[in-house]
Amino acid sequence: MEREILVTGIGGQGVQLAANVLAHAALAEGRDVQLFGSYGGMMRGGNTDAELVVADARIEAPPTVGSAWAVMAMHPDYAKPALARLRPGGLVFRNSDLWDAEMERTDVDVVDVPAAALAADAGNVMVASMVMLGVLSTVTDLVGLDSLRAGVRACVPSYRRQHLELNDRALQAGAAAAAPRPACLAWPLVGASGGQRR
Repeated sequence: MEREILVTGIGGQGVQLAANVLAHAALAEGRDVQLFGSYGGMMRGGNTDAELVVADARIEAPPTVGSAWAVMAMHPDYAKPALARLRPGGLVFRNSDLWDAEMERTDVDVVDVPAAALAADAGNVMVASMVMLGVLSTVTDLVGLDSLRAGVRACVPSYRRQHLELNDRALQAGAAAAAPRPACLAWPLVGASGGQRR
């Protein structure tokens, strides 16, 4: 089983960091992962996207995602191509602080997250992408929160280690703001009652 996640936003929002943290978290949980990041020519404010495939078996093809299970949309600018690739019934995690329009699609499940406000409450608006990962983890159980914390430690460079606690608070803020949605679980449950992730 594969889960395709498209992460989109503008430069400076932590899109590439979030995708890398998610990839490391999935690897730590024994999943196979492929990641492809792309970005425009501007340092800040240009488009930035990541395509991530997480699987419970070996991924044979490169991560060119034709249709996706989920989209994490940090900003409405440049999000339209990612949203167009979302399968019917897919999930949209939307940074609602920056979105003032209704979703054009009615065949997807939208999870609105005031990510910028929650990040500011955690200590800095720059960790909004970590808030979104906390929400994604809680809603879908794609990866666990502890694995995301480990992913942050694997991805944050040594000269930014002072921000580890801030990123942890942002992940926790996202997790606390979300509720699990059984219909949105990434992996089938194993076991008859209560189950557990495979």
